[in-house]
Amino acid sequence: MADPRQELADLASAGLLRTLRPLDSPAGPRVIREGRELWNFASNDYLGLAGHPALAEAFIEGIRRYGAGAAASRLVCGSLTPHRELEDALAAAKGCEAALTFPSGFATAAGSLPALAGKDDVLVLDKLCHASLIDGARLSGATVRVFPHNDVAKLEKLLEGIRGKQAKARVIVVTESVFSMDGDVCPLQEIVAAKERHGAMLFLDEAHAFGVIGPQGMGLAAREALQDHVEFQMGTLSKAAGLAGGYLATSAAWRDLLVNRARSFIYTTAAPPALAHASLAALELIRSAEGDGLRARLRENVSVISPGHESAIVPVLLGSNEAALEASRRLEEAGYLVPAIRYPTVPRGTARLRVSVSAAHPVAAAEELAGHLGLH
Repeated sequence: MADPRQELADLASAGLLRTLRPLDSPAGPRVIREGRELWNFASNDYLGLAGHPALAEAFIEGIRRYGAGAAASRLVCGSLTPHRELEDALAAAKGCEAALTFPSGFATAAGSLPALAGKDDVLVLDKLCHASLIDGARLSGATVRVFPHNDVAKLEKLLEGIRGKQAKARVIVVTESVFSMDGDVCPLQEIVAAKERHGAMLFLDEAHAFGVIGPQGMGLAAREALQDHVEFQMGTLSKAAGLAGGYLATSAAWRDLLVNRARSFIYTTAAPPALAHASLAALELIRSAEGDGLRARLRENVSVISPGHESAIVPVLLGSNEAALEASRRLEEAGYLVPAIRYPTVPRGTARLRVSVSAAHPVAAAEELAGHLGLH
């Protein structure tokens, strides 16, 4: 019989073993882990909303009005008011006809791509797409092609070749606006131009741009005024919105198809209605003047660590797993929680620290961390 202990030992010897370490406080800008108080530069709470009192109050109000749970799939029991209100608000904010929410960002990607493409279709992914997008593409049964990271010339050649052989296939380009481990931004204008020249569609994951980039924090497509040219705008409510869940904003017809085909929507209990109610409050806050102020504070903190950087994710490449783990350990001793990111999350030989900046961090903490990282 196979023994998992040998597999665990192999992971440990390669510097790839992960463990669940306890967190003894809320996941705010300061956390307590194993008795040590740390500045938290690990979370995706880019605007500091996870601890915002307005969202806590909205969550409590949602529980009082709608109860603790949804009790079933929305196709079984019915679609509750807060789910519908949140989807209408997301669609309006993203400049689309409709939106559909899912229990998580992973469920959004893993359910949407197989619903949108099948065995006669082609999905063309950026090499650094998130694991959820890769898994969704594989589950679809479509032909999957990959282009080098942000290489529009190679994407163009792939699309030209695909169209030469499969003139009538549904072709969807899949990429991210902000890449989760590199923190860089895709060349959206060029990608849109390429996909439109070859009759393809675009699935854009705005997970790390939503709340952070663009007018009212509505993402890269909004910043580039390209909402009408992006057929599928995916995002999450678990990062800058400070809560949990995912969404896909699209046309009404595509949304109705997702309701009928997306297995991660059909065959799961809906997210708690109180969470949807709180998410609506988060969306309103993100788009408000207060949200603009939080984005300004976030940009100030990012500029301290990496001047000119566009996103809230700053990678510090170290190469080996051992070097990344040691750097993370030393930072923890100095009072900073900064995770070591290793294969398979990033390619082999590119282990790194992933510094995740928040508007909730005081500038002094960002300055001190930059000093520890040797960035000053």
